Amino acid sequence: MFTFEDLSQLDDRGVQVLLKEVSSEDISVALKGASDLMKDKVFSNMSERAAAMLKEDLEAMGPVRLSDVEKAQVKIAMVAKKLEGEER
Repeated sequence: MFTFEDLSQLDDRGVQVLLKEVSSEDISVALKGASDLMKDKVFSNMSERAAAMLKEDLEAMGPVRLSDVEKAQVKIAMVAKKLEGEER
């Protein structure tokens, strides 16, 4: 089973490709329930400006329902799985 947290194992190029394929809204919701390792992985693969904007969005967002976080994380994991399949 492939999970959102497994994405922290991707190389930087893989994360960058994934970030282009998912909406910033999905990313911000998914990161609300993510580990610091996963957040750092995402932020380090964005431009400084984009990372700063995402951090601001996360702070301004307030609490998010766990079901919404899990839904966004599954959606992103599915996109990663699809991209992995296309790569082969």
